[in-house]
Amino acid sequence: MNEPTRSGEIADWIDSLSGADIPKAAKEAVENTVIDTAALTIAALDTDYGRAVRKAFDARGACSVWGLEETFDIAAAAVINGTCGHGEDYDNTFEGCPVHSGVVVVPALFAAGEAYTLAKVDVAKGLVVGIEVANRLGIVAGKGVHAAGFHPTAILGTMGAAAGVASALGQTPTQIRNTLGIAGSMAAGIIEYLADGSWTKRMHAGWAAQCGVRAARMGGAGFVGPKTVFEGVHGLYASFAPSITPDFAPLTDELGKIWHSANVAFKPYACGTMTQPFIDCAVRLKTRGIDPNDIDKITCEVGEGTVHRLWEPLALKQRPPTAYAAKFSCPYAIAAGLLYGDAGLAQFTDRAVEDARVRALAAKVTYVVDPDNEYPANYTGHIRATLNNGNIVEERQAQLRGGVKEPMSRTEILAKARANLIFAGRQPDALDILLDLATTLFDSDASFSARPLGMLGT
Repeated sequence: MNEPTRSGEIADWIDSLSGADIPKAAKEAVENTVIDTAALTIAALDTDYGRAVRKAFDARGACSVWGLEETFDIAAAAVINGTCGHGEDYDNTFEGCPVHSGVVVVPALFAAGEAYTLAKVDVAKGLVVGIEVANRLGIVAGKGVHAAGFHPTAILGTMGAAAGVASALGQTPTQIRNTLGIAGSMAAGIIEYLADGSWTKRMHAGWAAQCGVRAARMGGAGFVGPKTVFEGVHGLYASFAPSITPDFAPLTDELGKIWHSANVAFKPYACGTMTQPFIDCAVRLKTRGIDPNDIDKITCEVGEGTVHRLWEPLALKQRPPTAYAAKFSCPYAIAAGLLYGDAGLAQFTDRAVEDARVRALAAKVTYVVDPDNEYPANYTGHIRATLNNGNIVEERQAQLRGGVKEPMSRTEILAKARANLIFAGRQPDALDILLDLATTLFDSDASFSARPLGMLGT
């Protein structure tokens, strides 16, 4: 008798899941994710990287790139939407592990929905499944994927997208298991972009989205993948997180009872997840009237797992070479919060990053590792500023604003989306069109279409 496998357990759960099983909180989180993701994609279409990925993936077909009238083939739509949605690092994430599940799963399911004429409710169920699987994989991974030099969104997002598309296509448990096994061989994405602020992190979400679609098509066609893709001696965790001994219980325990897809976090700032609480601290110092010119030095208590991505090499992080590199620099993010009182799209331009004032202040920021920091179970912030007169002022942020402990409301998410659509030059009714699409996904057997987003006027 065959031993049960983790992919088999997931496949059985997906096969048995109905729309009626999905709780309201998970549905609302998916709706918010669609709103956030689509608005961010539209805002990034005319960036340099947005134009480049559109030029590279220009095959035409039946699928929508949100904000463009032209339609593209399934792979191009998934890659472009995912790359642009993730490009400003402003998209939602998951606190159990910083995996950006939404910006992979939404482009994959929307492209599949249009290419294969799926029903809205099946696309909606696939969105929940994909985000749930990616987030559960993240809990198991913890810091392990990053520690190995890979990007969790690229690796775990591929698996989530594959699971979601398999669900939407109505695959059998055997097909789903094969889909997941195949997706493990498609997952890819290194974090060497940290060395020079280059663009590859941006493409990881889009690449993972189209890999998920392709894996599902292969699994559905009868191509066979390894059953032990997760737990095997050469499986996903052994390959992409070799420093950990994975506890697989969170991957499959209480599937259908605990919904991690309901616990996504939405970002108030346009930069790396772990920088966000530090920016909140900096903004509060500014609100208190602290003049950056009066600061001698700043020391921050940080989680050890964040150091190699956000703090080191310190000299580079204090002087990031590009606006994109600045998104993964705590010294820059703190300086921006203190100087500008914000860290939105406007604070991550080449002009802003090259400002002599922000560079001078970032050069004063350093860190110490707090051995008791809860990362990645919780994202916290801390600033201790020593002033020129010897006084010390301090701020702490106990959790990620926009996360589970301090969530954003639908009103706040809509305000963020509205600002991003305005940034993209879209008409005032654009948000209404996006909101209508997002909030009707779970309620209709009609064929899915994202064309209303493609037809948004400029």
